[in-house]
Formats: sequence, C-alpha cells, structure tokens
Amino acid sequence: MQNPGRSQTTELSLELFHVQTDTPLELAQNFSVIRIGKPKDQTMPEINVAGLPNANFASRLHAEIHVEKSTYYLVDVGSVNGTYLNNIKLEPTKRYPLKFGDKIDLGHGGKLTFIFLQKQEQELATHSDNTMLNHSPTVIQVELVANTNQSRMEIFTKLIGLVLMIAGIFILANTQIADSVRIPGVLSCAVGVVVLICRHAFRHLAWSLMALGITVMFFNGNAFVPASLLAILASCALLVVGCQLFTSGKFLNFSLRKN
Repeated sequence: MQNPGRSQTTELSLELFHVQTDTPLELAQNFSVIRIGKPKDQTMPEINVAGLPNANFASRLHAEIHVEKSTYYLVDVGSVNGTYLNNIKLEPTKRYPLKFGDKIDLGHGGKLTFIFLQKQEQELATHSDNTMLNHSPTVIQVELVANTNQSRMEIFTKLIGLVLMIAGIFILANTQIADSVRIPGVLSCAVGVVVLICRHAFRHLAWSLMALGITVMFFNGNAFVPASLLAILASCALLVVGCQLFTSGKFLNFSLRKN
C-alpha cells in the first residue's frame, strides 16, 4: 500500500538506530509521512519493526514521523502501549518536534528503543570515521543510562500497583456477605488482575472483569450494611489506584515516575 504523503519532503538521509540490536533502520526518502509499526493485511509501514526483539510492544500502526521541509515531528497514532520521546509519553495524535539524537520508545519499559539520527554520507564518513565512531556510541550510552533509571522506576511503580490490587482483592474476599455473591465477585476481580499482569494489551478486558466483580458484590442485601459497603468501596479504590499505577505509573496528576 502506497504512502499517501509523498510530497514536499526533505532529501536528508535519516535513520532510526535500534538500540537493543545496534541496527540502523533507514528512513525512506521523499515521504512526508513515515509510518512505524508492523505489517497488516496490505498495509506495509515504512519502518517495519516486526522482526525486532520485543516487537509485541508495537501496534500495527504505532507512530508516524511527519516531515515538513527541515522540521520533523513524532506522532503517536493511538498505539496500545504508547510512544515515548526522551522518556515522556506522547499524547495520541499530537505532534511533537523531533531532533537528531532524540530517543524514541515504542511501548513502556525501554524494550523497543530507537535513536533518531541523520545518516552520514559515505564521503563524509571516509574522512571522519574516527569522529563518528567516538561520538555516536557516547550518545547512545547516555540514553541507555537514562533508560535504565526509567525502567527501575517503572518496576517500582508496577510493584506498588500490584500490592494495592492484591490488597483490594484481600479486603473483598473478607467482606461479610454471602459466599454465593462474594466468591464470584472476588474471582472476577482476581482474573482481571491476572489478565492485566500477563497481557497488558488486554487492559480494557481486565478493567471490565474487575468492574463486573465489584458490581456482583452488590447483589446481596448485606452489601449495603455500613461495614460491608465501606469494605467494598475501599477495595474498589485500591483496585483502581493499583491498576493506574501498574499501567501508567500515575494516578490522576500524581506520578511516581520521573520523566
């Protein structure tokens, strides 16, 4: 399938340097929109990441690089796991200026990382080979150090989120209502947490299962007894906050992760 934006482009030779495999992926020239993702049906993105490690973090159509003369923009086009520019998560469909040396992560955790670079011409590389070899790895190493710190913070927030969700299920399991209602509700919430942990891409299903579990708890008259009602509401709050921390590292405007 042909890219629709094949006009008013720059002729600079560009590449996305894949950090995990030390592989440069050359960006197609003469395109005003360069798509990043994996093949789907007849659609082939200009940057195909399907063969790279951890490609499951990338959506079929994950992000785009827009070219306007000498200016470049990165756009997340509604990916499941998000797009990060220098460790900052992008808002879907919003354009962000892109500069040489910027780090692009497809998904969280720094598992699918690229550095946006200008590819050196062969003649220039012949005369300045030592300079290039000494400079490029330095940029990448600095980015990897920042990425490692970000990954540690993400693990920390995931752990807190997991603890909160388990605490919510524990409280729910000890709520003083009939077993015929309590057990299905607890199981539904527990399955939702397991789905969220094992298959992050199915987080909407996980949310639905937990919401169903909480709703089931109210199909009993004792659920509206003050002690039981308080326990259910507390469980609901812990599950919501835990899910948010586990998936995004923040709840409302409060974030444990450093950008």
